[in-house]
Amino acid sequence: MFQNGNLIVRKLEVRDKYLLAKWLSDISVLEFYEGRDNPFKLEKVNKKFYDPKDDVVKCTVEFEGNEIGYIQFYVLDDKTKKDYDYFNETIYGMDQFIGEVKYWNNGIGMLLVKSMVNYLIEHKKADLVVMDPQVRNARALKCYEKCGFNKVRILPKHELHEGEYRDCWLIEYKS
Repeated sequence: MFQNGNLIVRKLEVRDKYLLAKWLSDISVLEFYEGRDNPFKLEKVNKKFYDPKDDVVKCTVEFEGNEIGYIQFYVLDDKTKKDYDYFNETIYGMDQFIGEVKYWNNGIGMLLVKSMVNYLIEHKKADLVVMDPQVRNARALKCYEKCGFNKVRILPKHELHEGEYRDCWLIEYKS
């Protein structure tokens, strides 16, 4: 799909299911992505990430030749646009995580987010890119704000995470 220096984002391949199962069994990753009470075995990875009817574009993130994480993007459907108070714009959502914890806090998340936003604006003609991180995910929010995202509003009890509905921020990047 694209490369930015030592960062490569490529479409998810079948062989990546083992990496996803590994990453989504790590409690450090699960604390903010899916939940520590929700680890993934291969069967669950296959169901969630390899559904051919899914319109989400799923990708593996490589850095310096090593697979380190996951990112996905999708066009917001009409219902979600309405829920978020958007109308005619071309809006993409994205979600990501770095699954190899030793790569955290090295600026790679910022590089990944900025690179994907640029890809969505330049190649997919996005007017807006949105995400909905949990309010308590301060590290991610700081990264996204450094990448040019702005907080729009709180989405109360938006995401079921570890047995309770959590508040999330609707954040946006305008092209």
